[in-house]
Amino acid sequence: MEIRLAHDRGRAEHGWLKSRHSFSFGDYYDAERMGFGVLRVINDDRVSPGAGFPTHPHRNMEIISYVVEGELEHRDTLGNGSVIRPGEVQRMSAGTGIAHSERNASNTDGLRFLQIWIEPAERGTAPGYEQRAFAVDPERPLRLVVSPSGSDGSVRVGQDARIYRGSFVRDGQDASHTLPEGRSAFVQVVRGALRVRAQEVSEGDAVLLPEGGEVRMEGAAGSEVLLFDLPEVEHG
Repeated sequence: MEIRLAHDRGRAEHGWLKSRHSFSFGDYYDAERMGFGVLRVINDDRVSPGAGFPTHPHRNMEIISYVVEGELEHRDTLGNGSVIRPGEVQRMSAGTGIAHSERNASNTDGLRFLQIWIEPAERGTAPGYEQRAFAVDPERPLRLVVSPSGSDGSVRVGQDARIYRGSFVRDGQDASHTLPEGRSAFVQVVRGALRVRAQEVSEGDAVLLPEGGEVRMEGAAGSEVLLFDLPEVEHG
């Protein structure tokens, strides 16, 4: 098990955008941080009111947006136009090519969202889009929000990858997920503080579990994580 602390991530400061990169991205390059198996990007983006990313293209990537605070406005060349709010997950399959813009929908409040890229199982597929809201269940801390089959009402992704949202509403509430043989896990702390396999972590920290097994977590009230269940990651 490896813990990657929040302050060890890459940084990008563009005035209207403050971003922290879990893996190499843009001007941040670390040969040891090119991704975690098929998980290629986790950018923790904070966008100023009214600002955003102008229209830009993507190809052959599964792109997931997870809003933490504020509202994210999305428009793309498939004709989709939407606002993504906290509790909602958006998936855009770039496939053969798609262009989109993203901006803070508010002119007064800030926006924080996680931009996640997952390498697809197949290249050259038709582009697609999906967006769903997931309510917090106080008695069910872990909720499947992304999967290859769309099971349990999750958003469908073109890779053998699953994302679980962990929402802890009470101090000391626990949750666990057992990885099948040949799977790895990446746990990203979105906010709050918790223990993962008895190790204390907090907002922005990540826990890398290349050998799988049981992932047991215990969170403080208001804590939130994303748990990625991925094909086994080679490590040395």
